[in-house]
This record gives sequence, C-alpha cells and structure tokens, in this order.
Amino acid sequence: MEASPHRIETARLVLRRWREDDLEPFAALNADPEVTRFLPAPLDRAASDALARRADALFDEVGYGLWAIEVPGVAAFVGFTGLNPVSFEASFTPAVEVGWRLTRGHWGKGYATEAARVALDHGFREVGMDEIVSFTTPGNTRSQQVMRRIGLRRDPHGDFDHPRLPAGDPLRPHVLYRGARADWSAHTDLPIEDGA
Repeated sequence: MEASPHRIETARLVLRRWREDDLEPFAALNADPEVTRFLPAPLDRAASDALARRADALFDEVGYGLWAIEVPGVAAFVGFTGLNPVSFEASFTPAVEVGWRLTRGHWGKGYATEAARVALDHGFREVGMDEIVSFTTPGNTRSQQVMRRIGLRRDPHGDFDHPRLPAGDPLRPHVLYRGARADWSAHTDLPIEDGA
C-alpha cells in the first residue's frame, strides 16, 4: 500500500484529494434519495460542493480528512471515505468519526469496507489517534455491517439522539460504534466480504 496524507493506493482503490471534476458526480450522489435515505435530506448542488470543499480543506487544517475514492479502470469517482472531527456535542465527544458515502452503482463490491479500513489505519498508525468512532441510525444496517467488518465495536451505552435533528424525527436515534488504537492490529487482516 502506498500512503501519504494526500493519496493512498490499495490493490483496488485510490484515495486522493478532491478535484473540480469530482463535484458533478458528487452532487449526483448527494441528490440520490436512496444514498441519502438515512441522512436528514438530499443535498442540492451548492451544499454538495461546499461539503466536498470542506472535506478536502480538512487535510490542510488538521492533517487528515475525507478522501475522494477512485477505482482505477472502473470509475474516476465513486464517493468518499476518511476521518472527520465530530462537530456536535454528545457523551462521546470530542471525537473523530470514520465515514463513507458511495454511489449506489458501486455498492456491494466491498469498496466502503476497503476504503474505511485504510482511513482507520491512517488515523491510528499515521495520525496517532487513540480512538475513532462511527455512528448511524438503527435502520442503516448496511453501514453497521461495514462498521463491524472494519473492526469497530457497538457501544450500546453510547447510543444517542442526534442533537441536530428535532425531537420526533425518525432519524434522530443513533447507534455508536468505537475502535481503539490498542485493538487495531487485531482487525487489519479481516477479509473484505461482499457488501458495502
């Protein structure tokens, strides 16, 4: 695996900084109601572009961020993965989250699992983080499967209501998964199964 904060290559993927030509396919991804099913709402083009620019700027601000994912020979852009500071208060914050979002046409190939493992490895081994979390709504079983495949463990005591969603919103309850640097070596050789 070739690695730097700006570009990481695996057997199948390239995780890299964002380019202008990523913005159009990213906007299409963020407008897809199935992709955004467990998010508050699809994003319009302006909000999508702003998210991509914030994701990329993190690398210069804090030394880690959200990479664009490329599948050489298949697609120049299929989504993102990486590390992001949690920007709200909860019982487990301050914290850094590992996350991903892929175009629907590239689900089920193991790309999310492969890319998120690389992000965790970067966070633990290169950045020196002690813990990385991930969270989603209880109904988002695909993302929870990825969380388990990359070695995160469910913390039912950390489950929370997302403070940016109103009371009564069906997406407000969230489940929390955690990963610790001390445990990371035990999870680096897990097989990548078919799935997200």
